[in-house]
Amino acid sequence: MSDSTTDPSLSSFLDVDANHPFPIQNLPYGVFTPPASTVPRVGVAIGDHVLDLAVLNEEGALDVPEIRDAHPFAQGTLNAFMDLGTSAWTTTRNELQRLLRADTPKLRDDTSLRERVLHPRTDVSLQLPVDIGDYTDFYSSKQHARNVGTMFRGPENALKDNWVHLPVGYHGRASSVILSGQDVQRPCGQTRPDADEPPIYGPSQLLDFELETGFFVGDGNDLGSPIPIDEASDHIFGMVLVNDWSARDIQGWEYEPLGPFLGKSFATTISPWVVPMEALEPFRTDGPSQDPEPLDYLQADGDAAYDITLEVGLQTPSMADPHTVCRTNFRYLYWTMRQQLAHHTVNGCNVRPGDLLASGTISGPTEDSYGSMLELSWRGEEPVSLPGDERRSFLNDGDRVVMRGYAQGDGYRIGFGTAEGTVRPAPCA
Repeated sequence: MSDSTTDPSLSSFLDVDANHPFPIQNLPYGVFTPPASTVPRVGVAIGDHVLDLAVLNEEGALDVPEIRDAHPFAQGTLNAFMDLGTSAWTTTRNELQRLLRADTPKLRDDTSLRERVLHPRTDVSLQLPVDIGDYTDFYSSKQHARNVGTMFRGPENALKDNWVHLPVGYHGRASSVILSGQDVQRPCGQTRPDADEPPIYGPSQLLDFELETGFFVGDGNDLGSPIPIDEASDHIFGMVLVNDWSARDIQGWEYEPLGPFLGKSFATTISPWVVPMEALEPFRTDGPSQDPEPLDYLQADGDAAYDITLEVGLQTPSMADPHTVCRTNFRYLYWTMRQQLAHHTVNGCNVRPGDLLASGTISGPTEDSYGSMLELSWRGEEPVSLPGDERRSFLNDGDRVVMRGYAQGDGYRIGFGTAEGTVRPAPCA
């Protein structure tokens, strides 16, 4: 399915290659600081440029009543815009596409305005796009859960009894969510490498990536008022790539009985551009069959998964470019974003604009589609082969992880950019 904003025939007056991640059908939102300025503001990516929405609105070039006086783009985060709700999001997207279309002269032919609002992406500084108040990480890939459960409990007890009845999740640490490109310091902590000896303190030896996506809550809900699943889509603003870095040895020692803590809270990387859900509408599809049938509050009609290709590249210090170690798809997630949000709020918990909800590691059915080194190397027993006769069971200092995602349309591609980071030595080494 598609609407006028995702029509494959749409084209911009800017030259955008068919395989570029940011065509006019996408228009992801981000926060940037333009050249010769220290004041961040909201923009959208279009091809190799960033469109300055703050200046565009100040100049009266945006015909969107909901934002004219609210000035949500003259902000250092997307939160104010996300709080305006679906009507404002849709109207703004339609207006931006109208201004950027090849057959619209308003911006195309106004050289002065174009110079003030269009910046080469290489000239701007990107910022964390959202003030993230809360961060929740789910565990929604059945293949990943089965893989990990098999490693530690055997195939007969791979999934806990509750897994097929509810989206399992835990509350993460919003303060350590970082922007793509920022280095990640190997964490120090307590581990127990020998079950017959006391625990020790030192650098994590089993550092891992986790290939995930995440979505930002737009309009939230009141405390005590759950979001029904058939209204959940109205509260989801857009998606980003997520690498929820994991120290497997720290996590393995600490997680019983309450779950992940220091093994996860040291860093979570997200991509800088938030892809609006409207851009992904043509790629909605069916997900895995859910058996047993979920309880009523988790049931929803219609396709709720998305056909989004996801890849992980690993680059060691001796390599010139990242080598693809994983290729999977968002559609493999067992629990959908709508189900995650409905379950998160069914107890009356309130979510707020800017809250981040991540999918958990996304693994597919084949060995090359597993979304973590823990699975790719099968707990370190089968190291991953890399170019130059290198091998990895887990991440070494100096290793760079690059995650990419895209949905392939007819003659255009909806891309997410990258979520990347390089591992730096632990301070306790």
